[in-house]
Amino acid sequence: MQRRQILALSAATLATAALAQPAPAPFPSKPLRLVVGFPAGGAADVLTRVMATALAKQLGQQVIVDNRPGADGIIAANEVLHAPADGHTLLMGTNTTMVAVPSLRPNPPFDPFRDFTPLSSAGNFSVFLLVPATLPVNSVKELLELLDANPGKYNSASSNSAAELAMIQLVGKRKVVNARYKGDVPALTDLVGGRIHMIFTTGTTAPAFVKDGRAKALMVLQSERSQLLPNVPTGKELGLGNLTILPWAGFFGPSGLPPAVRDRLSTALQAALETPEVKLQLAQQGFDGYGMSSPQFAAFFRKQYDGFNQVVKENNVKFE
Repeated sequence: MQRRQILALSAATLATAALAQPAPAPFPSKPLRLVVGFPAGGAADVLTRVMATALAKQLGQQVIVDNRPGADGIIAANEVLHAPADGHTLLMGTNTTMVAVPSLRPNPPFDPFRDFTPLSSAGNFSVFLLVPATLPVNSVKELLELLDANPGKYNSASSNSAAELAMIQLVGKRKVVNARYKGDVPALTDLVGGRIHMIFTTGTTAPAFVKDGRAKALMVLQSERSQLLPNVPTGKELGLGNLTILPWAGFFGPSGLPPAVRDRLSTALQAALETPEVKLQLAQQGFDGYGMSSPQFAAFFRKQYDGFNQVVKENNVKFE
């Protein structure tokens, strides 16, 4: 009898203790921080700010944009990697940061699959091939012929590793020296000044330089023409099927996010991307916005990573 009484008392004590445990705090319980690895004013920053406003409406909490530019987005990625896994610190990651960096660096600073939780895609950037207005070419064919006739005379610019790899795919074995810049705007300044002769740059910056006559757009990387510069042909139209680098963006959290938080964020991001105002704002920047569930985005991410590595291997690319 005494043993049964002790067991009953113990069970009652445990039950009382369980009831006394505080319930998990509702998510989100405070403002969120959305970290972006590129400077203010660029395509990635514009996308992040549009999404921060829309996500705040979906979640009922403020979303603060935190620019941590530099090193192809590594600084921003590390900021999120080491953040608490509670869903309040997120990364706006691009193919440069999440694919090019771990693929091309001899000692990658992070494992994109182990260290992050994919939440949702954001969509694809429009990326144009620009040359100075003074360069005597009006098509990709003429540009490549010019490079063939003048080995080593002309150079390219890039502000990230993915753009540099796309240029490597375009020029092939032709002798072209690439100059790295911290952003597209300073690179374009040198392009119109004649110090740089070709660049892949986003729809956020390209149209202004083309429309005022300072640069010429020879092609767009996407599979369909961009409404920003509808007269510019696609690589597919030009028979350039070897150009496979897809400039995309998506949202990530640190590893170990609770499934309920992961799913809440994924649902909110997808809903934000479907709102008419967000679709319009992104389209005005030449960005094709679309969301995916966390599992769908994880599968897309893996496919992009594997495809990028195949391009690196085929072209024997080695970056410093």
